[in-house]
Amino acid sequence: MRLYEALLPYPRIDPVLIHIGPLAIRWYALAYIAGLLAGWWLVSREIAQKSLWANPPFKGKAPANAEEIGDLVVWITFGVILGGRFGWVLFYGLILCGMDQGAAYCGGLPGAFLSDPIKIVAAWEGGMSFHGGLIGVAVAVWLFSRRRKLDAFRTGDLVASVAPIGLFFGRIANFVNGELWGRPTDVPWAMIFPSRLAGDVPRHPSQLYEAGLEGLVLFAVLQLGLRKFRWHEKPGLMVAVFFLGYGVFRTFAELYREPDAPFLGPITMGQTLSALMLAVAAYFFWHALVKTKAGGKAKA
Repeated sequence: MRLYEALLPYPRIDPVLIHIGPLAIRWYALAYIAGLLAGWWLVSREIAQKSLWANPPFKGKAPANAEEIGDLVVWITFGVILGGRFGWVLFYGLILCGMDQGAAYCGGLPGAFLSDPIKIVAAWEGGMSFHGGLIGVAVAVWLFSRRRKLDAFRTGDLVASVAPIGLFFGRIANFVNGELWGRPTDVPWAMIFPSRLAGDVPRHPSQLYEAGLEGLVLFAVLQLGLRKFRWHEKPGLMVAVFFLGYGVFRTFAELYREPDAPFLGPITMGQTLSALMLAVAAYFFWHALVKTKAGGKAKA
């Protein structure tokens, strides 16, 4: 029985905020911009707060100055866009759809990449991977730190402290677009998403679950760790907590999010990639709590 009267109505918001001639300004693009600008602003506030850098190993000097952070934002922007798109092409377009080419989600992929190569870069048709974007950001931070002779672990901790802001805006944009919906359910807050693929079925608003957990909760944890427990004084620890928190929250959210296509039985592609994040988190915990304490150099 469909108890539509018990459902929350899905707020139909046009994914395009405004048209300027042939140019469409989309909420999704604005989410990326908002995340980057808000993160830039907050990191600038953090490095200006002298009390955060008074103790060893900083001794009064922040990991980077305002000019360096401004330049880093440019590198991170390219990392997010390039990593996010090509991560999606690899993880979802090639690997996931290669395992089940008949899945409705795949739309002829991966074969379509050969017949129509423009699809490889066609991010405007949809398709960005958080895990790919994360790899892109990690590479950008590492390369930038080497170029500017900064400590990559300390710079990474700064980025990790604000990264959930972008996750929050991104998941809200997913909700506005009516994409990445949840599994069918009969909970009172279920919604029917306006998509042919979603069907006329009440579903979990899993985008909001992820916005809350990966965005708001993880941001609060990292800011508390930075300001109250001073995790940044053990270089790499903020990054470790970010990887751990995202990996756990994403794995949990995947229980309520409709899988893009079958992967490894009940295990989704998102859970598999998040398991790898937990392994990376273990390395950063080791570096922050064991290697550095034993006298190893934090610089990478």
